[in-house]
Amino acid sequence: MTLMAEPQDLPRFPPASSTARRRVSGRPLTAQQHGQPKSPVYPVAGSDYSVADAAPTPPPPPAPRRVSGPPLAANPHRGQLPAQGAPYGPGRNGRPGPGGAPGGAAPAKRRPKRVGRRIAVTLVILLVLALAWPVGLALWANGRLIHVDALVPGGTDQGRTYLIAGSDKRGSGGINDPTSGQRADSILLVHVAENGQAYLVSIPRDTYAEIPGHGGNKINAAFAFGGAPLLVETVQGLTGMHVDHYVEVGFGSVVELVDAVGGVELCLDLDFWDKDSKLEWTAGCHRADGNLALSFSRMRYADPLGDIGRVNRQRQVLGAVMSEALSPKLALNPFKQVALTRAGTNALTVDQDLGIIGLGRLLLDFKKASGPDGIQGTPTIASLNYTPGGIGSAVLLDPDQSAADFAAILAGTWQPKDSTGGIK
Repeated sequence: MTLMAEPQDLPRFPPASSTARRRVSGRPLTAQQHGQPKSPVYPVAGSDYSVADAAPTPPPPPAPRRVSGPPLAANPHRGQLPAQGAPYGPGRNGRPGPGGAPGGAAPAKRRPKRVGRRIAVTLVILLVLALAWPVGLALWANGRLIHVDALVPGGTDQGRTYLIAGSDKRGSGGINDPTSGQRADSILLVHVAENGQAYLVSIPRDTYAEIPGHGGNKINAAFAFGGAPLLVETVQGLTGMHVDHYVEVGFGSVVELVDAVGGVELCLDLDFWDKDSKLEWTAGCHRADGNLALSFSRMRYADPLGDIGRVNRQRQVLGAVMSEALSPKLALNPFKQVALTRAGTNALTVDQDLGIIGLGRLLLDFKKASGPDGIQGTPTIASLNYTPGGIGSAVLLDPDQSAADFAAILAGTWQPKDSTGGIK
């Protein structure tokens, strides 16, 4: 006799049409959600239970999302687990995350790069300004220069020669006193020979010379008779040297020039009081402002050397101004540069061929000639009281020796006896 199980003893499964078989949105229910054990349950024959109810198939994993950055195969950090103790995993696009190492390192900060870029841009701007400033200043100065027709043929064109005339021009921009007209208060020759030797030669303003069209007279009368061209022609006839450039300095503007550079140091080993220039001087070196420097350069009668001492002091004042103009402290001060440029262009009159670049070259040549390697002096003088008649007392250069002096200056071999032209 075959025993049969009671129907109530058989496991009861919900029919296929029950709500447990109903599909809903979202993931299929797992076996646990059906209330079934994890292990597979095999259906009993004749039941409506299917394998799909016991072990639903999970959906396939989503395809990896493609992002910008290096190729996946080229990124060694993709898919790695974070380093132990790292607060985060791999950075974005597989790059290192916070921490400084692959798989858990922080991305490099970009702020230093931005700061470095800003510094570089700032330096470039400053460099452009540093280059543009002197160019702009030179163009401004060049436009302010006053030019005059001064150069004439004549003389031996050997080396480089500048004629600097210190004018005591009266009136506007000059020296205000009852005297009328204009005269060459000082005459200087700056010469750089072909061998490189630099000279600063003073020609006393009362030097007797033949003035073309006017006969024998004091050389400064040439400036009064015919201005710059006649002075140049007269100097070339006296020295045999060709003048390449002409520069006229108004001594009435010395005050502005000296003040623009902040004053100059002047030295003289004499104690004196000059009633005409109102100059009181104690032997030694003193810091002079513009007014004191002007009196120092024009004082004449209280100096035992007379006109010779005067040209020596004028040479000293011009040399001091030019030395200050080329000093580093002025080169780093744009305000003083502007003041000096304005004062210099107010004081100077130059030939038609001389521009601001040529003036800069003159400054360097003047500094070289007045420095320790340069040679300064006056051609050999025969008499300080030459009286040919009709012109008063004049300075007479030694006819033979002075000609040899100028020839040696052209050749770069001149050695003067002293700064007074041999006069004791």
